[in-house]
Amino acid sequence: MSTANSFAQSPRETPHTVDSTSSEYYQGLVSQNLAPLWVSLSRLVPEEPKPKAQAFAWSFADVFPRLLEAGELISAEQAERRVLVLENPTLAGQSRITDTLYAGLQLILPGEVAPAHRHTQSALRFAMHGHGAYTAVNGERVAMAPGDFIITPAWTWHDHGSHADGPVVWLDGLDVPLVSFLHAGFRQQHEETAQSLHRSEGESLLRYGSGLLRPDDEKTATSPLFKYSYERTRAALELITRREDMDLHRGYEVCYVNPTTGDTALPTIGASMRLLPKGFGTRPYRSTDGTVLVCVEGKLRVSVEGNVFTLTPQDVLAVPGWHLHQIEAESESVFFSFSDAPVHKKLALWREERQ
Repeated sequence: MSTANSFAQSPRETPHTVDSTSSEYYQGLVSQNLAPLWVSLSRLVPEEPKPKAQAFAWSFADVFPRLLEAGELISAEQAERRVLVLENPTLAGQSRITDTLYAGLQLILPGEVAPAHRHTQSALRFAMHGHGAYTAVNGERVAMAPGDFIITPAWTWHDHGSHADGPVVWLDGLDVPLVSFLHAGFRQQHEETAQSLHRSEGESLLRYGSGLLRPDDEKTATSPLFKYSYERTRAALELITRREDMDLHRGYEVCYVNPTTGDTALPTIGASMRLLPKGFGTRPYRSTDGTVLVCVEGKLRVSVEGNVFTLTPQDVLAVPGWHLHQIEAESESVFFSFSDAPVHKKLALWREERQ
């Protein structure tokens, strides 16, 4: 076993015995809005992370019919965002897929528009099913195709629509729980259902996606690129499988980055695409960030702390932080993942363990 950082082992605490005298003391503290740290120290500063979330998988084949039912019950405009939230079983009612991340599957039908709004929460879209839908971000519209990674930076106007001839589904991933914890959530509805477009489609890709910047371009906190196509991502993965050694704990991996800084595309959410050759199984790995996996191609067998999940294309798996896991590819497999690792790293909290 190797660790990126050493961990100091604290001595095991001896519970304090409460007698009649000390009980009176503790009751007195409550009346003065005080509390003894020695009672809660082991909970506040644990020996290792103890996420409340559990590992759990959602089968797209099971969720898709429920999304279609939702499409019959309510329109995209009425719902504003017609989404089925992926709720972690141990965090029911909290709209969390892990302790700090939100995820949901959104449906849009032909001719619909999900009204424009903006909010301080950062969002990503991972296209999963169907062609012909689009997202508009700050006046630029980008088409969505399965496997595309699209971002909505904090406080940017965005709406969704569809010219498709069938249903389109994508995964939404947001930092809602984190922003809620900080009580920093703001939201604003646009005056119009859809924002006016003042940039041509592909303008941001042409401007920032070719490795070219103007001398006076400033660094931006979030990526000025809104769309990272699966076609280009898959081609990059294919190239590194031929030219580079594979990480035995994570497989072949490419990360989505902000071209002005080289940092993650979103400041609070990191995302990547990974490829595992047929029959390859990663070595045991864990890190402090909570992670969401989405199978794109192939078939995966994922073991999380002894619990085994089988993922086929479009299935979603939550892997809580500091949970030991291994991923095996029954056939050559590609999968998308996103996590809150950027927050951990910026706050010097991130740790990983490779066995």
